[in-house]
Amino acid sequence: MKNKFKFFIFYKIIILLIFMTNANSVEQFNFDITEVQILENGNKFKGLKRGTATGKDGLKILANFFEYDKKTEILNAFGEVEIIDKANDFLLFAENITYYKKQEKIITKGNTKAIIESKYNLVSKDVTLLRNKKELFSSKNIEIKDDKLNLYKLDNYIYYLESSLIKGNNIEIISNYKKNPGERDLYLAQDGIFDLKSKNFNSRNTKVYLKKDSFNEIKNDPRIYGVSSNKSGDITTVNKGIFTSCGLNHKCPPWSIKAKKIQHDQSKKKLTYNNAFINVYDIPVMYFPKFFHPDPSVKRQSGLLTPQINSSDILGSSLIIPYFHVISENKDLTFTPTIFDSNIYMFQNEFRQKNKFSEFIADVGHVRGYKSTASNKKNSISHFFGKFNLDLNLKDYNNSKLNLNIEKISNDTYLKVFDTNLIDKEIKPLNQNNISSNVNLELDKNAYTLAAGISVYENLNSTNNDKYQFVFPYYNFTKNLLSNKLVNLNFLSSGYNDLRDTNVARTTLTNDLQILSKNFFTNSGLQNNFGIYFKNLNTLGKNYSNYKSSPQSEITSIYNFESSIPLVKYENNYNKYLTPKVSIRTNPGDMKDYSNSDRKIFANNIFSIDRLGIGNDSFEKGTSLTAGVNYTKEKIGDINKYFSFDLATVLRDKNENQIPVSSTIGNTSSNLIGSSTFSLSENYKIDYNFSLDNNFNNFEYNNLIATYSFKNFMTKFSFIEENKKLGATNSLENTTEFKFDEDKYLYFNTRRNRETNLTEYYDLIYEYKNDCLVANIKYKKTYYQDRELTPSEDLLFSVTLFPLSTFEQKVNQNLYRN
Repeated sequence: MKNKFKFFIFYKIIILLIFMTNANSVEQFNFDITEVQILENGNKFKGLKRGTATGKDGLKILANFFEYDKKTEILNAFGEVEIIDKANDFLLFAENITYYKKQEKIITKGNTKAIIESKYNLVSKDVTLLRNKKELFSSKNIEIKDDKLNLYKLDNYIYYLESSLIKGNNIEIISNYKKNPGERDLYLAQDGIFDLKSKNFNSRNTKVYLKKDSFNEIKNDPRIYGVSSNKSGDITTVNKGIFTSCGLNHKCPPWSIKAKKIQHDQSKKKLTYNNAFINVYDIPVMYFPKFFHPDPSVKRQSGLLTPQINSSDILGSSLIIPYFHVISENKDLTFTPTIFDSNIYMFQNEFRQKNKFSEFIADVGHVRGYKSTASNKKNSISHFFGKFNLDLNLKDYNNSKLNLNIEKISNDTYLKVFDTNLIDKEIKPLNQNNISSNVNLELDKNAYTLAAGISVYENLNSTNNDKYQFVFPYYNFTKNLLSNKLVNLNFLSSGYNDLRDTNVARTTLTNDLQILSKNFFTNSGLQNNFGIYFKNLNTLGKNYSNYKSSPQSEITSIYNFESSIPLVKYENNYNKYLTPKVSIRTNPGDMKDYSNSDRKIFANNIFSIDRLGIGNDSFEKGTSLTAGVNYTKEKIGDINKYFSFDLATVLRDKNENQIPVSSTIGNTSSNLIGSSTFSLSENYKIDYNFSLDNNFNNFEYNNLIATYSFKNFMTKFSFIEENKKLGATNSLENTTEFKFDEDKYLYFNTRRNRETNLTEYYDLIYEYKNDCLVANIKYKKTYYQDRELTPSEDLLFSVTLFPLSTFEQKVNQNLYRN
């Protein structure tokens, strides 16, 4: 037995020596395999366990099984095949391969992966590799991921390894492929050839889909289609191209730009269009021989911005051509010339600068050739708006800022005549009838807050020097001295110098001390609180009725006690709440004379300690009792069904003549003041506010608002009436909106003055809107005149091609007839 075992070992050694001898005699490959089979006198053999075959040129093949034919020099490798070509920085992984050594051709079967130059990862099937020609191809598809997160997909391709060129059909290229589909660019082409290193290419039937939010609108699908395209260096060209930003859900995009050539300069980040037509629903509406704009990735770059065509009720049509210029990293300038068809020219400049702790923006406009309807003489008018914000960044403060704001115009109706949207909303005056300039300081610390500054106001509706008001300086200081479970103790101080109406001046310095209790409850369920208010008022006046011309100092106070009893009743279908409330306040001192001031009291402010809005220098005089009640009924499970009613009145021991007459609370018995809201459902709602005189004979104030809405329809009627002590107003207003569908919208608004029996205006707007186009027709008619703003009747057509431009045209002008 032992002899047989020795013979067996000897036989295996002889076989191994023979194989090693044969293996070493093979000129093409060196095999490192632990178990083989020798066939056909050594011309064929099989490697039965995983091993390595190494070629003379250093190519290394790893596999689970090998079959090699020495005569034909054909090597088959099976199972987890790896091909390593260090000389060409090439790795290939496949299920099975056949290597034709004489032709230097490798054919893979099944799934195939490759890594080229350590930065291109390939996934394909049934690949052929021609080693001499350094070509990789297949009739199947391929995916290539590079180290820049670009993904290439092609069918029936050829990959030229030495030049990094790839050629194929049904091409798809995705940038930033790890992001969501809407956050990356997509490139499609019927066929083409691409340089993976330089990114240059030539292709046919191109489609480029940009990121959905390229123009800050997630509903957009910005894209370019072209007959062909190519890229050389930084220049990408799309021939016979079409560009639109409209959503893909539109069969025909609402707008598009068709151009003979569209070029994208990557270094300059600029898109240029040659021989371009702007189409609205495939209908050409405008032609540009050539124009350009920054590409969507650009946030700040010098160049022409999108032009606009607008129409003004007074000035007619205009062409706006803005130019944006980057001065430096934190500074830019926008120059905007506007040409009107009435020989008027407007030149506008906006300058912006942003530093680490400050921001500055200024807008300057100059208009030449303007002639108002009140004068036959042409003149020049202008505006200047500026804002400077500085963060002082003081170490011991939560907030420390210095703000400067300047608003100046040379014509009182400037803001109404040149109601342009080109002025930045950040600095454009909010009110067309008033402008202001001011400097203020804001300090906020845990212990106190301080605001101080100077202000200048101008009333544009006034026609003389009395329209100016100067407040300099002013300050407001607030500090909480004590806060616990029982009370809050607050100190407030304020002061200002005020000059108005040319020669009316006043100076005030006010110190307030407030002791405010927290709510406390009695055993019977009463909810109570009290407030004690002290005021030290120091004044000096000139031609001001309430202040003397010599310095005056006085101390006043007011005491307030409030009590209410919240009651609730729960029923099967409704919850009912009833809250009676009383407030007793007394001021043992005097007050300034505000009898002629316009101050109205409503149900929502009648319990406020400063319900007259005079708290800066006065407390409400005398002793008064305010009594009111709130009743609310709510439908359980339906928040849209409820009824709420408030009713209140003020009683006092005697008439107080210094209290504003329009408030009615200076009488021994004020008007009965109330409000109610009746919501029948989510569709019906009625709001009513009223003021009934104390004899219960006349309603001196009525305000009724009725709203009906159902699905896409809403109409609201608003009626307001003021008479006797509360004013002289009587008007009826209607606003109606109807949304036909997601795209179409109708708006109507009118107001009729029932005192004069005249309609003041009509506004009718029909609007079509989607993600990339807004088109509307506006009918506007006014019946009043404001200096050069005469009564007018206009029909305007406006189109906004987002993000391209806005075009507005007056369909008919001067329709108004006396």
